[in-house]
Amino acid sequence: MASPFRRPLVAGCAFALGAALALTGCERGSDAARASAESTATAPSGCPDVVATATAAVDKASAKDQAWDGPTTGPKATTGKTIVYVAQSMQNPGVAGVAAGLTDASAAIGWTLKTIDGQGTPSGILSAFNQALTLNPDGIVLGGFDPKTTADQVRQANAAKIPLVGWQALATPGPSDEPKLFSNVTTKVEDVAKISAQYIIARSNGNAGVVIFTDSSIPFAEGKSQMIQKELQTCSSINVLKYANIPLADVANRMPTETSALLSSQGDKWTHSVAINDVYFENATAAFRQSGRTSATAPLNVGAGDGDAAALTRIRNGDFQAATVPSPLRSEGWQIVDELNRAFAGENASGYVPQIHVSTKENTSADNFWDPSGYQEAYKAIWGK
Repeated sequence: MASPFRRPLVAGCAFALGAALALTGCERGSDAARASAESTATAPSGCPDVVATATAAVDKASAKDQAWDGPTTGPKATTGKTIVYVAQSMQNPGVAGVAAGLTDASAAIGWTLKTIDGQGTPSGILSAFNQALTLNPDGIVLGGFDPKTTADQVRQANAAKIPLVGWQALATPGPSDEPKLFSNVTTKVEDVAKISAQYIIARSNGNAGVVIFTDSSIPFAEGKSQMIQKELQTCSSINVLKYANIPLADVANRMPTETSALLSSQGDKWTHSVAINDVYFENATAAFRQSGRTSATAPLNVGAGDGDAAALTRIRNGDFQAATVPSPLRSEGWQIVDELNRAFAGENASGYVPQIHVSTKENTSADNFWDPSGYQEAYKAIWGK
């Protein structure tokens, strides 16, 4: 989804002005934006109790060394297993990150892992799932796609008693009866939405003018953005300026012009943004630069997922994104292997839900991924490895 924009855009402060006047106007606008951003965080809050709660939650979630809080007991490693990872697209950073975790975990437990790339298309995913079934593996992992789109293949796996574990295959974590999955590994969307909003509440001291970017055509995304809006509205002094519906498929084309339009219409009232996916800000940066804004004078931008490498790089470099709520991709790969091991041993799913983290400039690393500390050691101890 990376698609940087280099075509000329019309910025609000440069419209119909000569080059010298435009530059001067942009500098004045930047000074005003900087003053506006600084004043929001120091102005008296209209919701001090909400700010205090949000600040405590964000401080906890943004700790650098969040310790593993997952399972510490379970069945010893079963032996000689082969599992297949049906990947939505290995070009998807989240899907690829989980693949890295699966690779390491499979080696640690002593299993054979096969990965089949669905190439990001419905036909490709169907083909990949069918290939997985012909291998007659011990278990199959559904990586980042809706099982309803492969309903026949899911039923075939169920009939063959091949345990299925999903990664972000459903909106909710844990076991599922329809479609039948032994477990689905994912964070809780309500937790991701809440901490994203709390980050804005805490950083602005409850004095923010917020634009929410969403894709209302996707129920999961719409639900997440509605939760974000609801949490923001727990603070009476937060002002949601616009609820911008831009489908993910149109983000590359629409975000540059939408960003320029918002800068023109909202001006310095627009102090913060939150989006259901980091890709919105990847495609807004050109418009911010074209307007004369810098990271210090543009709105403070927060992603409510997925925390891919590009987003973490922007955050670490201070490049028009302040924070994101990443999925712990590699540890989720290890969890998937552990869930399958429980299935093979005839035990129940662990019930563990991955913890929430907020990645900021202060806690990101050059590795460009986040995982809690100690999960590998914990799983190896469970498996007797």
